[in-house]
Amino acid sequence: CLQVNHEGLRFHSTGPPRPGSGGSDSVPQMQQDVNAFLTKTTGPLRTSLLGDLAGDFSPTADASAYNDGGKAAQRLVQEVNDGRTLKQKNFFSLFTPKHREEALMLFEVFINCKNWDPCIRNNAAYFRSRMNEGVFTYAVYVGVIHHPVAKGVVLPPLYEITPHMFTNSEVINKAYTAKMTQTPGKFTMGYTGSQKNPEQRVAYFGEDIGMNVHHVSWHMDYPFWWEDRFGYSMDRKGELFFWVHHQLTARFDAERLSNEMNFVDELYWDRPIVEGFAPHTTYKYGGEFPARPDNTNFEDVEGVAKIRDLMIWEDRIRDAIAHGYVTASDGTTIDILNDKGIDILGDLIESSTYSVNPYYYGALHNTAHIVLGRQGDPKGKFKQPPGVMEHFETATRDPAFFRLHKYMNNIFKEFKDRLPSYSKEDFLWEGVELETIEIEGSLETFFEDFEFSIGNAVDDSQNVEDVSLTAVVKRLNHKPFSFKMQVNNNKGAAAVASARIYMCPRRDANGVAFHPNSGRWGCIEMDKFYVELAPGANTVIRPAEKSTVTIPDIPSFDFMKEKTDAAVAAGADATGLEEFGRSCGIPNRLLLPKGKENGLEMVLMAFLEDGEADKADDFTIDVNSEFGGTHAHCGIRGQKVPDKRALGYPLDRSITDFRMTAAVPNFKTSLVNVYHKPSE
Repeated sequence: CLQVNHEGLRFHSTGPPRPGSGGSDSVPQMQQDVNAFLTKTTGPLRTSLLGDLAGDFSPTADASAYNDGGKAAQRLVQEVNDGRTLKQKNFFSLFTPKHREEALMLFEVFINCKNWDPCIRNNAAYFRSRMNEGVFTYAVYVGVIHHPVAKGVVLPPLYEITPHMFTNSEVINKAYTAKMTQTPGKFTMGYTGSQKNPEQRVAYFGEDIGMNVHHVSWHMDYPFWWEDRFGYSMDRKGELFFWVHHQLTARFDAERLSNEMNFVDELYWDRPIVEGFAPHTTYKYGGEFPARPDNTNFEDVEGVAKIRDLMIWEDRIRDAIAHGYVTASDGTTIDILNDKGIDILGDLIESSTYSVNPYYYGALHNTAHIVLGRQGDPKGKFKQPPGVMEHFETATRDPAFFRLHKYMNNIFKEFKDRLPSYSKEDFLWEGVELETIEIEGSLETFFEDFEFSIGNAVDDSQNVEDVSLTAVVKRLNHKPFSFKMQVNNNKGAAAVASARIYMCPRRDANGVAFHPNSGRWGCIEMDKFYVELAPGANTVIRPAEKSTVTIPDIPSFDFMKEKTDAAVAAGADATGLEEFGRSCGIPNRLLLPKGKENGLEMVLMAFLEDGEADKADDFTIDVNSEFGGTHAHCGIRGQKVPDKRALGYPLDRSITDFRMTAAVPNFKTSLVNVYHKPSE
C-alpha cells in the first residue's frame, strides 16, 4: 500500500527485505528498483516489487545526501507543492520547453544524489507519484545513463515501457479490448501506409522499433541540453551528432537502392514537403499523432519559428563554412578549417548547449523537428498534440526525417569539401600490407517475426488481473557472417592496428556506377576496432556480431525482471544482463542493407592504421575490450572517443587523386553482393 501526505511519503512494502539492503548499491538491487519504477508507469508504484523503502521520506530532509546541498530537490519540491508541474495523464514532449524544464529538474535531483540507496531510490519513489509519467520516465532513463553509481544497470526496451510511441493505434485498441475481456492477445502489427505509397517499400527501416530505440537512445546519451556541471564533458559531441545522423541517412539510401528507389532528396524550405505521413499512432493521453498530407507547403509555426528564421540560420552557417570561421558569442572568431571544425559545426547545427553562439546561429536541427511536426496545425487552430518529429523515439517513422537529415548532411558535406584532401602520407602505414578483405559466410537478409509485450499500454485495476498482451511485427535480419582480412606485418615486431571497414553502394538506382568522390559519401560504416598483428602473416576474422556500430537485441522486460529477481534472491553481484548495457547502437540485425534477390552490388573497403598513433591522447588500447560496445557511433560515456581520427576517416574528405589508393598497401577493396531471401 502507499500513503501520500504533504510532507513526505510513507511506504509499506509487502515484499521481503532484500539481501544487503540499507545503503548497499549493488547492481541487482539497483536493477530491481529500476524495474519496479518503470513497471506500469501510468499506475501506482507496485511496492511489492521493491524491498523496504524509507518511511516518511522527504527529498529536502537531508541536504547532505546531495552534491549540491539539496538545492535541486528544494526547487523541485517547491514546484510540485505549488502545482506548477505538468499534471499526470498528459502527453510529454522533450521539445516542449516547460516539459523539458521539469524533466531536467528531476534529472538534477537524481544526478546530484551521492548514492543510490537511499537517495536516488527514495526520490524516484517520491516523485513518481507526483510528476507526469512521461517526465518521470525520461528523467529515470537519462539519470541511469549518466549517473556513475548506476553503472551496470540495464534499461528495459522503451517499446515495452511506452508502447504507444512504437505501436499502431489499431493494435493498442485491440489490446484494450483483450484486457477488458481478460483474453490474452497476440496482435499482428503492419507498417503505416499502403502499397499506393512508394515510401511503404522502406517503411520497415524507419519504423523498425529497434532503430527507433537507437535514435532516441543516442539523444539520451548525448542530450542537447547537457551541461558539463552534470559531471563530465562530452567528447566530440557535435561531431558524433553529425556522424550518427549521416550514417542513418546513408543506411536509408542503401535501403532505397535495395528497393529500386533513388536516394532520398533533401528538404527545401521554399518547396512543398513531397511525402505526406499518417502515423497511425495515438498518445496514451492527448489524442492522435497529427497526419500530414502530400505536397504540404511550409508555414510559420506560431510560438516556435518563422520559416524565414530557419533560412537565415542556414545562410549564416553556410557563410561560416565559406569564410572558414564562426563568430562566438563574445565576438571573437574561431577557425573551423581543421580537425575540430566538424565538432563546432555539429554543436551549432543541432544546436546544443555547446554551441559557441546559439543566438546568432540559432537551433536549425531542433527547431526544424518542431516545425515539421507542426505542419498539420501550424497556427494551433485545432489544438493538436506534437507530431512524430517532436519525439526522438518516433521521428524516424516519418519519411521527412530522412529528407531533413539529407538537408543537414549536405551542409556538413559542404564543410568537409572545404578541407584539404588527405595525402598518401596521411594514409600510409609503412610495413603493413592488407592483402585481401572478403566475407566469410553469406550476405543474405530475410524478414522475421518479432514479438514484444504491450502490457504497459493498458490501464490496471486491482480487480482485473494482467493478461499477456503482445504485438508481432516483421523486421529485417541477416545470416551470420564475418569479415576476413589477410594481413602481412613486416615490421619485425607485434603491432596494434586500428581497423575500419565500410560497405559502399556500387551503382545508383539506374545501374550507373558511382564516381568514387560521390559514392564515398554514401558508404556505410560496418565496424571499427583494434587488433594485434603478430610479425609476419596474419588472418584476421571479425564476426559481424562484434561490430562496434551495433548492439544485440535487448531482452524483454519480463525476462529482465526474472533475471534480476533471481540475482537478488541469490545475493549475486551481477544480473547476467551486462552485455545489454547500452541501447545506443544500430540493431546488429540491421548491419546489412536489405539487398536484392539477384544481389545488391557493394564495395567492401578495409583500412588499417597504426593504432598507437591513431588513439586519442591519454587513451590506453585494449584489443580485448570494445570500450562500451558501440563507440563507433555512440562514443564512450564520460570518456574520450578512442581514436583521434575524424569520424568517417578516410572517406570523410574529397579524394583528388584516385591512383593514390592503389599505392597504399594498408587499404583494400573488393566487390560483394547482398542478397535478400523473400518470405515464403
